[in-house]
Amino acid sequence: MKLALYQVDAFTDKVFGGNSACVVPLNQWLPDEMLFNITRENAVAETAFFVPVGLEFHLRWFTPEIEMDLCGHATLAAAHVLKNHLQYAGDTITFHSESGILKVMINNDLYTLDFPSRMPEPAILHDTISLALSKQPVEVLLSRDFVLVYDDEHDVRDIRINRQIVDQINLDPGGIIITAPGEHCDFVSRFFSPQASIFEDPATGSSHCSLIPYWSKRLNKKSLTALQLSNRVGRLFCEDKGERVLIAGNAITYSAGVLWTE
Repeated sequence: MKLALYQVDAFTDKVFGGNSACVVPLNQWLPDEMLFNITRENAVAETAFFVPVGLEFHLRWFTPEIEMDLCGHATLAAAHVLKNHLQYAGDTITFHSESGILKVMINNDLYTLDFPSRMPEPAILHDTISLALSKQPVEVLLSRDFVLVYDDEHDVRDIRINRQIVDQINLDPGGIIITAPGEHCDFVSRFFSPQASIFEDPATGSSHCSLIPYWSKRLNKKSLTALQLSNRVGRLFCEDKGERVLIAGNAITYSAGVLWTE
């Protein structure tokens, strides 16, 4: 079986920036075992697969370990492939997913994801996470992910997490968000996934489902700019819409090719 394969860098306008996702368009669903095998072979944080449903699409996301309930950068990458490589004619793409209906609006080279809002609530930090941190947060919150709030951007840049310790817990499908006010944007963040093959995610759309409502309320702003401070750096343009959030960014194709399956 021959399948098209695209690798896209999302939340960036430069190759080798943002977060890399693979996208595999399908005509019909393959067995989950095959989807996992393809994902492991791709060796990126997430691979997105989609199947046409009329003029819309059923979208799923896989890491090498698990199927995700929501993934922002791979959704953006899938929309980029549809628009730039598969000649999708419209300016809004509708995906059906485990997290409900997700729309992606396209304006020139900017993709805007319409995602569910997940306001984090005050929580007690897991002892194992606390032990693994080089510096303790000033505020601890929880939605799907732990949200650890720090005083300033340097805390986020300089944080060290002992992976050997933190890998003792399983937060699937969630992770650990480190965040603080930004110096040249509204807020910054980093995202870590215990027990995952890729420990630090370079640019994470789904984490902003929690970050946007939190910082919108704290800063009393509806429109915000954000940076994810990984080595690859992700740039996101955000808007709080109440029960939904808008997460916008660019994307660029790194490679396009063909994969062969048995």
